[in-house]
Amino acid sequence: SGLADGDPGPRRRFGPLCADADAGLIPQKRLESVLTAVARLTLQNFRSYPALDLAIEGRLVALCGENGTGKTNLLEALSLFAPGRGLRRADLSEMVRQPGDGGFAVSIGLADEGSRLGIGLEPPDAEGRRARIARINGTPAGSALAFSDYVRLVWLTPDLDGLFRGAAGDRRRFLDRLVLAVDPGHGTRSNALEKALRSRNRILDESPHQQRWLDAVEREIAELGVAVAAARAETVARLSAIIAQTSDEASPFPQADIALEGEIDALVASLPALDAEDRYRELLREMRPRDKAAGRTLAGPQASDLAVRHAAKDIPAGQGSTGEQKALLIGLVLAHARLVATMSELPPLVLLDEVAAHLDPRRRAALYGTLAELGCQVWMTGADPALFGDLPDGAQRFLVTPGEVRQ
Repeated sequence: SGLADGDPGPRRRFGPLCADADAGLIPQKRLESVLTAVARLTLQNFRSYPALDLAIEGRLVALCGENGTGKTNLLEALSLFAPGRGLRRADLSEMVRQPGDGGFAVSIGLADEGSRLGIGLEPPDAEGRRARIARINGTPAGSALAFSDYVRLVWLTPDLDGLFRGAAGDRRRFLDRLVLAVDPGHGTRSNALEKALRSRNRILDESPHQQRWLDAVEREIAELGVAVAAARAETVARLSAIIAQTSDEASPFPQADIALEGEIDALVASLPALDAEDRYRELLREMRPRDKAAGRTLAGPQASDLAVRHAAKDIPAGQGSTGEQKALLIGLVLAHARLVATMSELPPLVLLDEVAAHLDPRRRAALYGTLAELGCQVWMTGADPALFGDLPDGAQRFLVTPGEVRQ
């Protein structure tokens, strides 16, 4: 995802983490909570918008409009301020409006301290190269990782509706997004691990007798792999604690039991970090012939899975009805938003794309009630304005038409 290491800056740094017997895993150092809300969204040549300057006052923001009018484009613009590639996982070059000058800009003004964040692409130079832009209050920032000091984001899109029945890789990406929201450095470690795994695969294919090369790259893979697996395990443990603490049998969003499955996850769960690295490195050495035949490294975080169960029914989530799976997923995302607020002291922006379209009226009303109590700014999209009829007072509704947004 192109992330790079960077210092989050002086505004917000966090201390080490510790376990608390009563509250579960919590930050050792607490900072004064800061409400994170977008007060202004500005777009220039982004997707379907030649220009947009939108003032926001509500905590719950509903974007209504026909399909294809640009509702999800607004959520995607906000998602660019999280580490990674946004909610569509698209390259920045794909976000440039056509026709246009070949560049785009997105900026948000935050309500708490008036901070302004900006991201985009410069128009191409004479050789066709386009520089990426990232700015905080007008000052260049190294990458989107620096935005994590000001804003955190969580989101739910229709692409995730088949998560529990889909491939393990989809669930790993979903889990890594959860981890990124509480640990922005996770993307850097994950990218480095992917690069090291590609190097090992290439050596096994082209120069399998280069033992020193393999030893060196496997040492790096072991260190990075255990770090990635440990970050996932910590997030799953914290999320499980939040789910247990907020469990309500009367809730229309059933409780999910979540766990990690995989060889590396078992090592991390049963051994100290250094011992887990040593055992993983031994495993990589033992599996060289098998991995060479397979053309890839078979053991490691890249092969892990996130197992999700419907707690009340004690069945795998994928065996539930479509409605139950959607409700489980919504419950997970809401719990994750609470976790992010607890861990970072920054209540996240919550982006929900077409979240209410397939909910029955009871679940829809319960969702809006829960969102109102969440303590976050929430952006939602929907084609039918009637879907937002149960929004509480103070919610802000916008009509989205091609290239235009009006209240």
